[in-house]
Amino acid sequence: MTNRRTKIVATLGPSSNKPEIIREMVKTGMDVARLNFSHGSYEDHAIVIASLRMISEELGKPVTLLQDLQGPKIRVGKLAGGEIQLMKGDIVHLIPEEKYQGLKDQIPVDYPFAAQEAFNGMQILLDDGFFEFRVEKISGDTLVCKVVEG
Repeated sequence: MTNRRTKIVATLGPSSNKPEIIREMVKTGMDVARLNFSHGSYEDHAIVIASLRMISEELGKPVTLLQDLQGPKIRVGKLAGGEIQLMKGDIVHLIPEEKYQGLKDQIPVDYPFAAQEAFNGMQILLDDGFFEFRVEKISGDTLVCKVVEG
């Protein structure tokens, strides 16, 4: 057996998380099993992890577990009129939902501490990265942002 310096990382998901498939993946060289915790329940993941550990021990091949955890998802609240038109270069105000007044340059967010945790120049992505903002200024509990992409 050669001494590899590269690790093979494979994502286990709905089409590859059955014990017989995991066994074949380990036999053919999987070193790291990645689980995407953005999908599935904790109970489902626990079953897959137990299978992986059992198969790893059975085959005498250690397999590292990589848990892919998403960062916080801050949600946009209800917009007056149901939508907002954003153009590159626009200035918008991200504000806590409870302070939203329905103005055309406001976007309500469901996380009231956003302004406390942000900093000037920080990148903020909305709609899974479709819209990109840069924090220009922090004013109280409001983030004044420039639309970089969208």
